[in-house]
Amino acid sequence: MSTYGAHEAVGARVPRSHRPRDTRKARNAVTAVFFVHGMLFASWVAHIPHVKEQLGLGNGALGFALLGAPLGSVLAMMLAAPLLPRLGSRRVVQIALLGYCAAGPLVGFGRSLTGLFLALLAWGAFQGTLDVSMNTQGLSVERAARSPLMPGFHGSWSLGSFAGAALGTLGVAIGLSLSEQVLYLAAPSLLIVGVLTTQMLPDERTVVTADSQRRESLRRAVRNTAIVVLGAIALADMLCEGAAAEWSAVYLRDNKHTTFAFAGLGFTIYSLAMVSVRLSGNGLLRWRRPERLLPVLAGIATFGLVIGLVTNETAALLAAFGCLGLGLALVVPTVFSAAGRVSGVNPGTAIAVVSAFGWIGFVCGPPIIGQIASAWSLRVALGLLPVLTASIAVATSRSMALRSQIPG
Repeated sequence: MSTYGAHEAVGARVPRSHRPRDTRKARNAVTAVFFVHGMLFASWVAHIPHVKEQLGLGNGALGFALLGAPLGSVLAMMLAAPLLPRLGSRRVVQIALLGYCAAGPLVGFGRSLTGLFLALLAWGAFQGTLDVSMNTQGLSVERAARSPLMPGFHGSWSLGSFAGAALGTLGVAIGLSLSEQVLYLAAPSLLIVGVLTTQMLPDERTVVTADSQRRESLRRAVRNTAIVVLGAIALADMLCEGAAAEWSAVYLRDNKHTTFAFAGLGFTIYSLAMVSVRLSGNGLLRWRRPERLLPVLAGIATFGLVIGLVTNETAALLAAFGCLGLGLALVVPTVFSAAGRVSGVNPGTAIAVVSAFGWIGFVCGPPIIGQIASAWSLRVALGLLPVLTASIAVATSRSMALRSQIPG
């Protein structure tokens, strides 16, 4: 079942076997798409302080502008869900990838608060559609391979995010504009990865049920306590992820008065820590079960954030963002996998509900941080993050869904 769209087609699946070579090619294609998605998203983070200063935005106004991308993503997901069963994830990936690469450079042309918001809204719409479809394709490949692959795919996203953050920092240092940088990254990505997407697998066929049955399946998922707990964990996690992406550079620039280029290091270190853990995620989860491993990682994030924000030293803050990346790295792929194993609920519907919770956190995170920063300070606003990571530590240690048997 797809991460978001599978709840549109709930029924008897028709199994399909694939040759190992085809599955391997599709796995490489999905890995490449995840990488490009993360790279383009993260490449603009280092430019945020410059855009903020150029447009003369306060923290509250910037928080509103940053709401555009996740809001566009959520709106697009609502449209993409019914398209996926009809067009298939491979075709939707190709369409969304084209739009994502084309819309990215437009963000740099925003010359006002409204213009920036609308540009991010459009870019976020393609970003969200690509996110939905690439996760759908990733789950199809995972089933074909009969092996857990989602941590690796999300690790590729984090690797792309790290590369994008580093390239963004370099771009700021050498004086590239946001539009120039995104264009230089998007053009070859579209050419190379666009070709690879032709090797993706067709989705498993399903027997589509009536609308009333789909609604009843969704109601069962929303009322399921295990699903709600996993959704709450995803919400807290993605609120922290959004805050790290959108506010780390701003904090280092405004509060520590670093250069624009140096300000991008916070998210770069965060991304490096996350990708390191995700790429070793399968081994870590074989070493320790998720209900034991995730609380420890979240505890490290909590401790690092508290030390960084209390001391307010630049080195400690950079380490704190690294601890945050380490602590959050395995939450989303593990929670998605656990949601798909909850008994009595269609796997696709369960994952869709948990994903929706997560995106609520991603949508609400930037403006919440911005409004708290406007009322008090950005330092106080970022104090919300260790509270959330501590909550993740408690919730993951108690979640019964995370204690179920992990396949593979």
